[in-house]
Amino acid sequence: MAREKLPRPTDAELEILNVLWSRGACTVREIHDTINETKPNVYTTILKMMQIMTEKGLVKRDDAERAHRFEPCLAREETQQQLVGDLLDRAFAGSASQLVMQALASKRTSPAELKQIREMLDAVQAEREARRAKK
Repeated sequence: MAREKLPRPTDAELEILNVLWSRGACTVREIHDTINETKPNVYTTILKMMQIMTEKGLVKRDDAERAHRFEPCLAREETQQQLVGDLLDRAFAGSASQLVMQALASKRTSPAELKQIREMLDAVQAEREARRAKK
C-alpha cells in the first residue's frame, strides 16, 4: 500500500524537524531551547508550530507524560525524497540530470562528496544493468 503524501513542510517546520531527526523525540521546551541557541524565538511560537505540524501529520505527539513528546512521522530521508521529487517536477520538468547539474554548480562540492556521488551513480547503473539482464 502506498504511503499517503504528507504536506510539504515550510522552512520553519523543517527547522523543527531537523531538531527532531537529530535529537529524537523531544518536548516543546527542548525544541525551543535547541532552536533558540542559533535563532532567538518565542516559546509559544514553537508550541503553536508543533500544534500545526501535528494537525498536518508531520509530527506525532506522545501525551503519556505531562510534558508531551513529539517525533517526526517520516524519516529525514523520506522527507528529503518528497521535497526533491517535488522540486524535480516543479523546477526541472522531471529532469534529474538538470537537478544534479544545478546542485553541483550552486555550491562547492568536496572531493569526498564527488567520490560518493560517483559511487552512487555506479551503483544505480549496476542495478539497472542487473535488471536488464534478468529480462
